[in-house]
Amino acid sequence: MRGFYIGRFQPYHNGHHRMVEEIATEVDELVLGIGSAGDSHSPRNPFTAGERIMMVNKAVSDFDITTYAVPIEDLDRNSVWVSHVQSMSPAFEVAYSNNPLVIQLFKEAGVEVHQSPMFNREVLEGTEVRQRMIEDRDWESLVPDEVADVVREIDGIERLQRVTATDGSERFGDDEDRDPNPC
Repeated sequence: MRGFYIGRFQPYHNGHHRMVEEIATEVDELVLGIGSAGDSHSPRNPFTAGERIMMVNKAVSDFDITTYAVPIEDLDRNSVWVSHVQSMSPAFEVAYSNNPLVIQLFKEAGVEVHQSPMFNREVLEGTEVRQRMIEDRDWESLVPDEVADVVREIDGIERLQRVTATDGSERFGDDEDRDPNPC
């Protein structure tokens, strides 16, 4: 049986890793949907889809399960989101999520949904990991070693610190004059 688990994985952390470990006991193959695949270089989504695929593939390589990391771009129409996911993914029989909206959408589409326990959620969440990266605090203990290696390889800490930095204009109330698309 093939399962599906989606996350933004910004970055893939130990909570995700434990979830995949649990899912691996129930399915033979697992599709890991890399959500918000088109988003990167922002405080909430600092890593590209390709970088997150590297993180996931390296982190799950020791699990005794075939995995497929598939980028899934956002679709702002919830009523067709599941068919969008299915069009981007190998076929799967069961989806795994704890997100109430994702659960509802899969159930409405007739897809079996399993929930898994969350692991140390107050610490193991992407927001906490990214905040620690920004503040130069211990973040490495919250992610698999392979993910830390990828973050270092791509200079991810520097990127995250740079995209969260301000140029100081916010203090003077002139952010409306700044170009929102400086690239």
